[in-house]
Amino acid sequence: MKIDNQINLETPEGIDIQLTPAGLGVRTLAFIYDFLIRVVIVLAAIIPLTFAGNLGVGIMLIVMFLVEWFYPVIFEVIKGQTPGKKSFGLTVVYDNGLPINFAGSLIRNLFRAIDFLPSFYLLGGACLLLSKRNKRVGDYIGGTMVVYHEAPQRLSYFSFEKQKNIELTLDADMQKSIIAFAERSKTLSAQRQQELANILSPILNVQGPEAVSQLKSIAANLVGKA
Repeated sequence: MKIDNQINLETPEGIDIQLTPAGLGVRTLAFIYDFLIRVVIVLAAIIPLTFAGNLGVGIMLIVMFLVEWFYPVIFEVIKGQTPGKKSFGLTVVYDNGLPINFAGSLIRNLFRAIDFLPSFYLLGGACLLLSKRNKRVGDYIGGTMVVYHEAPQRLSYFSFEKQKNIELTLDADMQKSIIAFAERSKTLSAQRQQELANILSPILNVQGPEAVSQLKSIAANLVGKA
């Protein structure tokens, strides 16, 4: 079960984002899953290289190094999650909720060497348990955190009671903007909705919550849902 430690973030655009940091237990399971995959990859490379003599040993060491340090980086940059994290519904993001990039992923994974101290990731585990956002040392240095990846839900943004028609002459761009506002309304804070709706207050002759309500009504009329 996920502990109710949800983090609420608001983007500069006024969009509310809820993130739930992953705890020690599920992150450990994801790590074990990825560790087993890395072992399989290394063993698959070692078997044919054993017949290549000293050259094979050199290539083997390079493969082990690349798999150990760049396996998580490649998957986190491309998909935001390693196979282990994906299997447990986890993903890596920056503290502001943005997707992680190469620099952030490289930093957080290079510092796994410190998390491992003194052995068996004891320092990283202790740091994670004491952190409000379940962050290990690498997460603090890289400004990242591991969160649950919530599946997107389809929402109906026009499911409010039918209101009176509002007679306005709107060009195509204005109509698109109003519909886009209504579609995004449930991802915006109430303050941000009012701020955007007040831009059209000279046309609507109202402000605040009433302006928001009128814009949603207009949007519903434009898409034939009211």
